[in-house]
Amino acid sequence: MLLEWALQHGIRFAYASSAATYGGLEGRLSDRLDITQLRPLNMYGYSKQLFDLHASTRGYLDRIVGLKYFNVFGPNEDHKGDMRSVVNKAFRQIVDTGRVRLFKSYRPEFADGEQRRDFLYVKDAVDMTLHLVDQPGAHGLFNIGSGKSHTWRELVTAVFGALGRPVEIEFIEMPVELRAKYQYATEASLERLHEAGYRRPITPLTDAVRDYVTRYLVPDKHLGDEAEG
Repeated sequence: MLLEWALQHGIRFAYASSAATYGGLEGRLSDRLDITQLRPLNMYGYSKQLFDLHASTRGYLDRIVGLKYFNVFGPNEDHKGDMRSVVNKAFRQIVDTGRVRLFKSYRPEFADGEQRRDFLYVKDAVDMTLHLVDQPGAHGLFNIGSGKSHTWRELVTAVFGALGRPVEIEFIEMPVELRAKYQYATEASLERLHEAGYRRPITPLTDAVRDYVTRYLVPDKHLGDEAEG
């Protein structure tokens, strides 16, 4: 496989794992956790977990980098269809209907829209990735996130703000099959990333959403416009 070829030829190898490998765990999630104890909730997370376990049991994680990306959003994600970010989906909903639909909460300690996630702008994700690739002493699994959780309400409010629209949120029923395994609060621990020397400031959520919406999502704006400007 590509991993073994890279190691045989002395080539630095980094691959995309996922925060989905943490399964139903909530709170501040550490990339120091024993990965054999993790239980992903879906096939996507399970596929990433299998590769993490393969790399670990073969001893490869002492020589390569696995990146556990959290909720990344940003330019060029339209091809992902229904798996694109909520920022992208919210933008489309606001333009088409003037409002955003979010799932209701089914736990009393969380109000509707107050469920929390660690959202990361793709530009920061790229910076973190390149930093780790360029650090030969860095190896193992690393969280790639902002290190700070925000609510879904905060996220979509930032989209409304970037568009200069009033906030209008409609809370809808969550499918029954999702309620038992829905995560209400996740946040990336970035201790290992910082230990590997990453010190750049992370783009605040509101600024990141504004940049994405106003420079890439509004009509007639494309990545190529930057070069032309």
